[in-house]
Amino acid sequence: MRTDICDTLGIEFPLFAFSHCRDVVAAVTNAGGLGVLGAVAYTPDRLEEELRWIDDHVGGRPYGVDVLVPAKIDESAERAGRGEGGLDTMLAAVPEEHWRFLFGLFEKYGVPLPDFEKAKRAGSGRGGTQVTREGAAELIEVSLAHPIGLIASALGTPPPLMVEKAKDAGVPVAALVGTAEHAHRQVAAGVDLIVAQGGEAGGHTGEISTMVLVPEVVDTVAPVPVLAAGGIGTGRQMAAAMALGASGVWCGSVWLTTEEAETAPAVKEKLLAATSRDTIRSRSRTGKPARQLVSKWTQEWEGPGSPGALGMPLQMIISQGAMMQIDKMADSGNPGARELANYFVGQIVGQMNTVKPARQVVYDIMTEFAEAIGRLNALTEG
Repeated sequence: MRTDICDTLGIEFPLFAFSHCRDVVAAVTNAGGLGVLGAVAYTPDRLEEELRWIDDHVGGRPYGVDVLVPAKIDESAERAGRGEGGLDTMLAAVPEEHWRFLFGLFEKYGVPLPDFEKAKRAGSGRGGTQVTREGAAELIEVSLAHPIGLIASALGTPPPLMVEKAKDAGVPVAALVGTAEHAHRQVAAGVDLIVAQGGEAGGHTGEISTMVLVPEVVDTVAPVPVLAAGGIGTGRQMAAAMALGASGVWCGSVWLTTEEAETAPAVKEKLLAATSRDTIRSRSRTGKPARQLVSKWTQEWEGPGSPGALGMPLQMIISQGAMMQIDKMADSGNPGARELANYFVGQIVGQMNTVKPARQVVYDIMTEFAEAIGRLNALTEG
């Protein structure tokens, strides 16, 4: 099955795989889809290394990069991004009560405290400074220096710099949206491909469900192609998305339990055991509503004793460094760390019950998609 987007991007099957793991990106690309590397956690130098590795493993097949460029972030982070005080300015903006609350969580759950000075800076480097427009601009430059087939913007209208440089490089621009109004603004900004992401999705989402959102967006932006996202991880769901007018699907959560995924082992165990009811939209990891696995981390930050999540990216500074220690301790068997551990995942987690190679997940989706279309065609025969 091919749609116009397949011809535009040079892929065999309109399945887009968002992942922070280069191995997943390469595996899906080599299986005929299009892997998209989430770049927010990388410094420019690290992103360069990751993209060079992908280049060496996909044989010239197209892949994409997703850069997080939020429309609005904390003012102190904006100042730091402009070089006004740098990282120290951003760190100083985190209130002491939030650090005290975090230290209290480690003590309450019996998790050894890390070196928090290092953890703070690690949290800043793993997304804190990169979500400023200046930080994102560096990632865009690195990305477009490689033979990518797509560059995507999450959490807001892509900055003119991204659109201009991508157009000059002949690279289509995609953007994720949670409402038809957002989609209209994205197209006006020059976006070539809209990803309509329903609230079932993992990570940053809105509240409108995929079944409702996709046809609204399709009708709003036609003839601009639309990918459906949010709760999609099977061929039957892909067939439903295509029936709603989508030109393909964008999947993220389903790759977290693949053999190639870099998901922490303890977190992967929790994902495999979870049901579709075990996720929550919470600001506790990034400062913006993001669907993730329910854990003591989300419960404590949403609870009555919490000082409340900070804005993006300050909450990322707190959570990223902390989660590095929590994952490490959870994998070593610390029971409190296992209770706190979580990750971004959508409601499709209830169907993520086995570990498979990413290539096999692609083939399973292809096969089930064909079977679903066959059933629909049989309804009209005779």
